[in-house]
Amino acid sequence: MAKTALPATTPVPDGARITVCEVGPRDGFQIESAFIPTDRKIAIVNALFASGLRHMQVTSFVSPRAVPQLADAEEVLAGIDRPEGAVITALIPNLRGAERAAACGVDAVHTVVSASETHNLKNVNRSVATSLKDFEAVFTLLDKAGVAIEGGIATAFGCPFEGEVPPEQVARIAKRYQELGAKSVGLGDTTGMATPKTVRAAIRAIRTEAPGLGIGLHFHNTRGVGLACVMAGLAEGVTHYDASVGGLGGCPFAAGATGNICTEDLVYLLNESGYDTGIDLDRLIDAAKLTQEIIGRDLPGQVIKSGPRLRRFDPGLTATAAG
Repeated sequence: MAKTALPATTPVPDGARITVCEVGPRDGFQIESAFIPTDRKIAIVNALFASGLRHMQVTSFVSPRAVPQLADAEEVLAGIDRPEGAVITALIPNLRGAERAAACGVDAVHTVVSASETHNLKNVNRSVATSLKDFEAVFTLLDKAGVAIEGGIATAFGCPFEGEVPPEQVARIAKRYQELGAKSVGLGDTTGMATPKTVRAAIRAIRTEAPGLGIGLHFHNTRGVGLACVMAGLAEGVTHYDASVGGLGGCPFAAGATGNICTEDLVYLLNESGYDTGIDLDRLIDAAKLTQEIIGRDLPGQVIKSGPRLRRFDPGLTATAAG
């Protein structure tokens, strides 16, 4: 039997605008055990917006019992400064979360279902089929409210409980999202299992199964190849990437989860590769330093430590070799 032809791949051209969606205030904060005061969360969000970021996942409307860190979702959204052109998003797990998000006036929501059954049970305590069935009411409510929806797929590149996740499995979920009315899907690398090879396979499977559906990529840097996966995504024509300030993050319901790719590191890579992000790297580093100060420990990002590539140092303040 002849194989189905894969859709043609067109890399993102030089100079193209890349959308960087900051997810630190949700994905980064959710795993912190010490509660971050609401006013400090608001300060971080405002500093990130001041850098030029215009897409941000500010919080999540989950049960406060499940994720106490985000119990102040409504207060944070009410307190932040919304610059012109900003797209404010929030993660929702169910209909109750959708109702809360719509009442707060978010621009878009990010739903979540796992590509693996075991992780979906751990993450939202229901089967994949039940999650997708439940989203029918969610999509109806948000469509009436005029709130855009991005269909999120967790463990899209591998599951810490089940291992390999076939790209066809991811594509079937993406197709169902498209049938429900989603214009795009975000592929979540929940525990950093993505590789350039699995990224290519998932993107191409979705484009075969659900033509015309937008794709965003959400990588973690658990095994140090997060930015390599970004380059693979760019080669496949993807222009939307999630990242977390300072490299914060990790799923509390997935074994081995660590931080997301770092926003400053991603912006540095994109700018130095000739793409347009609209983000001021120096101001973004300032926002990362503020976040680091509030969190109270060093964050794993690299650019926060070293600065831009052409940062200059005073030779008079640098030791000279003797002998």
